[in-house]
Amino acid sequence: MGDAAGPRSPASMTKLALTGLAGTSIEWYDFLLYGVGSALVFPTLFFPKSLPHGIALLASFSTFAVGFLARPVGAVIFGHVGDRLGRTTALAIALVLMGVATTLIGCLPPYAMIGAIAPTLLVLLRLAQGLAIGGQWGGAMLLVVENAPAARRGYWGSFAQSGAPAGVVLANLAFLAVGALTPADAFLTWAWRLPFFLSILLVVLGAYVRRRVEDTPIYLELQRASGADAAAHVRSPVLEALRRHPREIFLAAGSFVASNIIFYIVTTFAVAYATSTDGLHISRTAILTAVLIGTGVSAPLLVVFGALSDRFGRRRVAMTGAVLTALSAFAMFPLLATRSVLGMSVGIGLVNGCGNMMYGPQAALFGELFRTKVRYSCASLGYQLGAIFGGALAPLIATALFAAFHSTIGIVAYMAAACLVSFISVGLLGETAGGSLRSYSNA
Repeated sequence: MGDAAGPRSPASMTKLALTGLAGTSIEWYDFLLYGVGSALVFPTLFFPKSLPHGIALLASFSTFAVGFLARPVGAVIFGHVGDRLGRTTALAIALVLMGVATTLIGCLPPYAMIGAIAPTLLVLLRLAQGLAIGGQWGGAMLLVVENAPAARRGYWGSFAQSGAPAGVVLANLAFLAVGALTPADAFLTWAWRLPFFLSILLVVLGAYVRRRVEDTPIYLELQRASGADAAAHVRSPVLEALRRHPREIFLAAGSFVASNIIFYIVTTFAVAYATSTDGLHISRTAILTAVLIGTGVSAPLLVVFGALSDRFGRRRVAMTGAVLTALSAFAMFPLLATRSVLGMSVGIGLVNGCGNMMYGPQAALFGELFRTKVRYSCASLGYQLGAIFGGALAPLIATALFAAFHSTIGIVAYMAAACLVSFISVGLLGETAGGSLRSYSNA
């Protein structure tokens, strides 16, 4: 049964997988809600009206990027907590922090009321979101992967990965529902705040995880061993991670760059591009619907590719995904240019579906790369460093490339180059599937 201390029944694994999925779904809903807001709301409400729309949009995307800068810091903080005090403790704190920060964003007064204090507070709360997301993924992923049997880690780990597309669907559904159920002039006045208030549910989920979910057997086993042997206890997991595993951490980051860039170009830049007068000039409802459909239809492939990585290996599936994602990038923008919901949905679904070949096996890949005593820190650092070089700047770079070339060809080349980086990184990491996590516990 792999590394679990005792046999894990399918019902028990299902409960753990659904807990991880719920945590990542709502957490990503909060983080990505900001992305939709930065494209549709924040340029108008939180910056001076005297700014041209393009400049305000760049400023808004800059605040969006701030959350990514905080993510490695969150990885360090929560990695330390997760490796020293437990996976569930770190995960619960991250969930509560995200819920509080996102709810407060919904309470912020606009620039017209408090001036420059408005974007300042927006940046501070975005930093809090970044800290939370920096720690959440490692906890949710390890909760599942460290409990799963070795032969099915890719399958079960993919449920934690499924939280990202689920968050996209939920965030877009929230804005679509608000737009459909409130008067048009109410959207920018007050209705946009409602989706942010829903994130208070994360506080409830954080309390549930802390009180009702037991830590992973392999972590508890390590804690018992560390209690008996003081030399086995790592005082600073992050420093130990950087000392022992620098190559693996940076290659893990490189393996994540492409799927992260693709994800944020689709969920953030594509929305701004489609609705702007310089771009496709189509309705907010049309592009949000296309993102929702394209992401929702392709999301189940995460589980499929996670399961395939158990059979064929993490490398083979992820490297194939990098090649197919690069090719699909050339088709996405012509399909967006059809301006039809169907065509746009196909373009987004095609890129997301190919990208899921890289993202689906990632939880298992990252979990298998590192020793138990520093696994939370190493996996979180690799993931969040990849996000810094990937999604943090993706909307900004895509916006600048479109302004420079007055076409999307530069953006496509940028997406293809990112896929090449991930292809090489995964190839250099080697195969990890099937090994015992316990064999890395004290190595």
